[in-house]
Amino acid sequence: MLATNKKLTMALRAASAALLLASAQAMAAIPIQHWTQPSGAKIYLVESPSIPMVDVQMDFDAGSRRDPGDKAGLARVTAGMTSKGISAARTPGSGPYDAALDENQLSEAWADLGAAFGASAGTDRMSFSLRSLNYPDLLAKAVQLASRQLADPSFPDPVWQRERQRLSASIREANTKPATIAGHAYAAAVYGAHPYGYEVKEQTIARISVDDMQQAYRRQVEPCRAKISIVGAVTRAQADAMVTTLLSRLPAAATGRCEPLSPVAEVAALAAPLVREIPFASAQAHVLMGQPGYKRSDPDHFALLVGNYTLGGGGFVSRLTEEVREKRGLSYSVYSYFAPGLHAGSFTVGLQTRPDQTAQAVKVSRDVLARFVAEGPTPQELKAAKDYLIGGFPLLIDSNRKLLDNVANIAWHELPLDYLDTWTRQVERITAADIKAAFARKLQPERMVIVTVGAVAARQQ
Repeated sequence: MLATNKKLTMALRAASAALLLASAQAMAAIPIQHWTQPSGAKIYLVESPSIPMVDVQMDFDAGSRRDPGDKAGLARVTAGMTSKGISAARTPGSGPYDAALDENQLSEAWADLGAAFGASAGTDRMSFSLRSLNYPDLLAKAVQLASRQLADPSFPDPVWQRERQRLSASIREANTKPATIAGHAYAAAVYGAHPYGYEVKEQTIARISVDDMQQAYRRQVEPCRAKISIVGAVTRAQADAMVTTLLSRLPAAATGRCEPLSPVAEVAALAAPLVREIPFASAQAHVLMGQPGYKRSDPDHFALLVGNYTLGGGGFVSRLTEEVREKRGLSYSVYSYFAPGLHAGSFTVGLQTRPDQTAQAVKVSRDVLARFVAEGPTPQELKAAKDYLIGGFPLLIDSNRKLLDNVANIAWHELPLDYLDTWTRQVERITAADIKAAFARKLQPERMVIVTVGAVAARQQ
């Protein structure tokens, strides 16, 4: 174990040195190789031989959008439980990891390899991440152990009972905070009955059983649904063999066939404005304002990205900051963002303010939004937004981990393989007219959700 960790430390030092060259290299072409295995798994590879490291992300359509409403949180807890132990291999072989391992033994096995493997679930996908040195004596073992954890999580019920109590306590504690209360109320108001708006509660966690996890996992985590992104010091042949091993123990790995999952309804547009005023004794009132935004596949994406920098995504240089903070001192921070996904994620304006200033802060924010939607950015604002976004682009891909995130985004949303190569040109070509038209198509300032926690906001006129 000590020898392995020493190797890892030396590799990380080499990685730090290599990153000094990243900014210059980042603007060069990033060739993404893509192919589909007989299992149906789609692979996206960027060869990065300068660092002796391999990063892998495996994404499945198993996020919280597939949770039953009465068992919200199922995807999240299922992902978390995959690290709590593995069953004995269903098809034992000559590998070193065929025996059952409890959560401590599994953790120690990863520590001995100096590698890491984990799972998480977001709204759209369940993701598994592997990081390892590419040394043959380590990478092969890491891939074998990852394949076991991916295929044979044991979902031990005693551990789930412990985790359920921990999660329930965490939920109770979070629900004492105004930010949590505001977030839950806002999501429910914006998304309505759509799974994006489900709230994970003590009651929904209490309804989830180990059997629920196992059934959802078997149905959704299948090779034919996998989108696998790899960045690191491996060739295409090595990457293909690695993925074959990673997925080999999953059911239907050889057939490439699986039943289609049930479709998920789209997010409904707001029919009317909605104001929710939630009393709360706090020094600051929390305000969230917005509505459903757009899907990531929408062709308006770059226009909305550039425009939002001017509106509220540019920190201290945004219009919202200028009007709400600088001119009136109503809030230390105010922001806006879009959160596109497989469905229309929210457009959100957020701020905190003194309770007695809430109505004014809401009115000013609404006025700024309405004016921006009606007029778009000035030429100076457009240039500043483009300069910032284009100038900052190399920082988005200056490490294997960041590059992997971007490749996984391309894989998941089925974006063009040259997406990163053309990103700055896509930003550069956006005009003020493009932004004005895109915002007008996506936002209706007169039809917003406004949630305040800690004070009474100005009602819609």
